[in-house]
Formats: sequence, structure tokens, C-alpha cells
Amino acid sequence: MIKFKNNEYQCSMELTLALIGGKWKALILWHLADKTLRYSELRKVLPNVTPKMLTQQLRELEDSGLVKRFIYTQIPPKVEYSLTQAGKSLLPILDTMCKWGLNYANEYEQIEEKKPTKEETESV
Repeated sequence: MIKFKNNEYQCSMELTLALIGGKWKALILWHLADKTLRYSELRKVLPNVTPKMLTQQLRELEDSGLVKRFIYTQIPPKVEYSLTQAGKSLLPILDTMCKWGLNYANEYEQIEEKKPTKEETESV
């Protein structure tokens, strides 16, 4: 049993998925890998995420200590997001996941190309 921020997890994988799981968190971390981005810049690189969901995911990543938010005291307000050291420590894992996805897609395509078509199976 692992306790983290008043939650209990059965194993470390459950905790990890709670921290970076979901559709957008890993992508947000990936885009912040080597640069600091403003909210509007994140919206541009993640066009399919709703503003509400992006805000929610950023808050969760910030609360988890993976992303830091810097607010400039100016008008209009300017907010920038970047990775913390803990967030940066995830980059090798995200890179491996990215490579795995590319390899899997390529292997899947090769397998699909070798499968007989519907017409070929019906003519036998």
C-alpha cells in the first residue's frame, strides 16, 4: 500500500497512472520537455483539448509537482508553464513510450499488409 497526498494506492503503477494517466497529461509533459510555454501556446500544440480540460490537467500536474506555473505580475496577466525536476525525470519514460508507439504502429501495419484481403480469402 502506497500513500500519496491523502490517497492510497495498491501499487506504484496505480500511483504513476494517477499522476500522468489520462489522455492529455503525458502530451502536456511531452510538449513542455525542453521549453516553457504559455497557456495559449499549449492550446496551439494541443488543438483537440478543451480549455476546461487543459486547465484541469495543468492544475493536477502542478498539484502533483510535475509542472510549475510562473505568473508574471503585469496587465494583462502572463502565465508560463514548465517542467519541474520531477517532471523532467519522466522524459526518458515518455521518450520510450513514444518510440514504442511508433514501433508498434509500424509492426501492426506490416502484419496487416501480410493478411489476405477479404477477396483473397473468399476465392479460396
